[in-house]
Amino acid sequence: MSITQIGSALPRRALPRHLFPMLIAALFGLTLALNPLSTESADAAVSASVGIRAEHVAASEGGVPYRWGGTSPQTGFDCSGLTQYSYARVGRRLPRTAQQQYNATIRTTWRAARPGDLVFFHSGGIVYHVGVYAGSWTMYAAPHTGARVQRERIWSSQVSFGRVR
Repeated sequence: MSITQIGSALPRRALPRHLFPMLIAALFGLTLALNPLSTESADAAVSASVGIRAEHVAASEGGVPYRWGGTSPQTGFDCSGLTQYSYARVGRRLPRTAQQQYNATIRTTWRAARPGDLVFFHSGGIVYHVGVYAGSWTMYAAPHTGARVQRERIWSSQVSFGRVR
């Protein structure tokens, strides 16, 4: 039996034209679900070397005074201003506030955290502080009014870690 004979034995039904767009959308969705590397953010976390460079930028700003809303060494830093500045210096954009930065990063566990990841402090579902992880349960941060950018121990267990995209 030839292939032509087998093919002619199958029933033929035409797919209504209005179902083609739905079929294409479904196949595209299935492709994304089965191949997550084809999605924009699936493997978009920064490399370890980029994170380390951002950590070094944060470390180099040690001694800069805290300033609410501050985003530069000249005017001072608040916590999210320091993280935003550190990543901007290595070519990555972060949103302005700690909560926005949390929303824009890829969650990782504390065991998988590496230098350059962001450390987020939260209470009641609200992120209120952020720093640049420096390893060994320490971070670089602009902690509060009257303080300066410094390396400090992570003082709370109510933290989560995020990797910049």
